[in-house]
Amino acid sequence: MKIRTKILLLFAGLTVSTILMMSILVYYFANQHSFEDFYKRLEIRAYLSAKATLPYYESDSAIYNEIREEHLEKLPSEKEYFLPVAADGSIHNNEQLALPADFYSRVIREKKATYREGNHFYEGVLYKSKQGLYIVIVSAINKYNAEYLGWLRRILIISSVASSLILVGAGIFFSRYILQPIRHMMVQVKSISSRNLHLRLNVDNSGDEINDLANTFNNMLDRLETAFETQNNFVSNASHELSTPLTAIIGEAELALNKERTSEKYIYSLQNILSEAGRLEHITKSLLHLAQTGFDGKKQEWSQLRSDELLFTVKHTIDKLHPGNKVEIDYSLFPEEEDKLLIPGNEQLLELALSNIVMNAVKYSNNQPVSIALAATEKKNIIIVKDLGIGIPAEDLPYIFSPFFRASNTSHFKGYGIGLPLAMNIIRMHKGDIIVNSQVNYGTEIRVELPL
Repeated sequence: MKIRTKILLLFAGLTVSTILMMSILVYYFANQHSFEDFYKRLEIRAYLSAKATLPYYESDSAIYNEIREEHLEKLPSEKEYFLPVAADGSIHNNEQLALPADFYSRVIREKKATYREGNHFYEGVLYKSKQGLYIVIVSAINKYNAEYLGWLRRILIISSVASSLILVGAGIFFSRYILQPIRHMMVQVKSISSRNLHLRLNVDNSGDEINDLANTFNNMLDRLETAFETQNNFVSNASHELSTPLTAIIGEAELALNKERTSEKYIYSLQNILSEAGRLEHITKSLLHLAQTGFDGKKQEWSQLRSDELLFTVKHTIDKLHPGNKVEIDYSLFPEEEDKLLIPGNEQLLELALSNIVMNAVKYSNNQPVSIALAATEKKNIIIVKDLGIGIPAEDLPYIFSPFFRASNTSHFKGYGIGLPLAMNIIRMHKGDIIVNSQVNYGTEIRVELPL
């Protein structure tokens, strides 16, 4: 079922049920009011009949009779009964009345009482005259109630049906009006494919949820476009990096097999083949590590690690790979609380990421001093690697985490542009981040932030 239909059904159901409920309440209270109004009419007639029939003064009788005749309409089947009340409280009942004894008791106790039998209404009042104490009863048929309620029913039914139709029509219009931006958005989204990811949805400044949805789609398209470009660049660069050593290996093998050569030349060719094969192995292993860090980390073994011990391990690894390096650990910012040194993660992956960062610092600083500092806040550890190397040009900084990208001033240094992308993937797997600040010829500072 479409959202527009759901909105229409929900809107129509709520409005129609509300109208019906209000109509029922109006009808109920109108019915109750008509009963009370009719009883009030009977009460007025009962007092006027009592004053006209049992007056204190004879002259009053004519006046009250005149009021009744000229100002009061005769009710259908209207009848009057005057029942004397004896001194002992007994009542001289009329044989034409079949009222319950409780009715008379309530009249004496409360001065007045009502009773209804079908559409026949009775009103009794206690009246004291000079002739004695009487119960005056006036009865009539309430045909006005039936006429009034019939008229009210017709009005309510017509009004309810008309209102429901109007509201349903309004619901159809507003559901189309409200969902129209979404329909336009769907048309635009359907026109976007992998060949035209540069297209974006139209965004206005309304600030409503539709505008937020369009912005969310555009942000997603930005990420998709970046991912597609990164993938294309990765495939292109990987193909180029892999084809170079393969071409060299094939060329050396063909050259060696072209004709008989001396053993020295065969050894020279085999050394070239071995060197290019080692280069190819290094690239493929790096690509394998990069691909493995593309997973979400659920299959990796995670444990609580001490970040200070991780730095000591990285320093030991650098000492083995680059003897004579000038990497030093700065202890000035180390936290005093041991619980601030505990981070969740995979030890091998974090060691690989930090080793790549420190080895880059050693390589691109021509073995100048490199410092590794560790600081901690309430929520994260911060590992800071500083060098005094060649730095990174400002125009290259946005691309340093793209696979196979190398800064424009690194042509004299051997590398493949995989170390930093690999480190970034590993740190992101650990819900962390890498922040790079660099200035050409003054060095680079890399901040690695890992949550506690």
